Amino acid sequence: MVATIKVNGVPQAVDVDDDTPLLWVLRDVLGMTGTKFGCGLALCGACTVHVDGVATRSCITPIDSIGDSEVTTIEAVGATEAGAKIQTAWLDREVVQCGYCQSGQIMSASALVASNPHPTDDEINEAMSGNICRCGTYVRIREAIKLAAAI
Repeated sequence: MVATIKVNGVPQAVDVDDDTPLLWVLRDVLGMTGTKFGCGLALCGACTVHVDGVATRSCITPIDSIGDSEVTTIEAVGATEAGAKIQTAWLDREVVQCGYCQSGQIMSASALVASNPHPTDDEINEAMSGNICRCGTYVRIREAIKLAAAI
């Protein structure tokens, strides 16, 4: 199937099977390697992108479900108001250790701040619950989200 999807504001024609996960279209077809493969089961959050502003696990999202939706990846989230705030706060709070999970963490956090500019601890917990950080930077992630909300 040849499909046209809108990624980071740019229409992209891709020739893939209907059930190809968005993750592999982004990484293998479009060469956008910022979105990471973690578990392939939507349990770790490393593959998180935004589909129409909603944090979405790209490893289980078939390309034929995208349609006219806008896909935003880590490569472009900094151009959004919430994404820029989150990235600034991430640097300020020195969140990153190994960095592997960080694109997914940033995508989930920026979707949260975009939809809820002043999240409570419980709302942060809920929004970030599906994102695993093997380095255990959860305290700094929470601090960064709170800082971004205050910016």
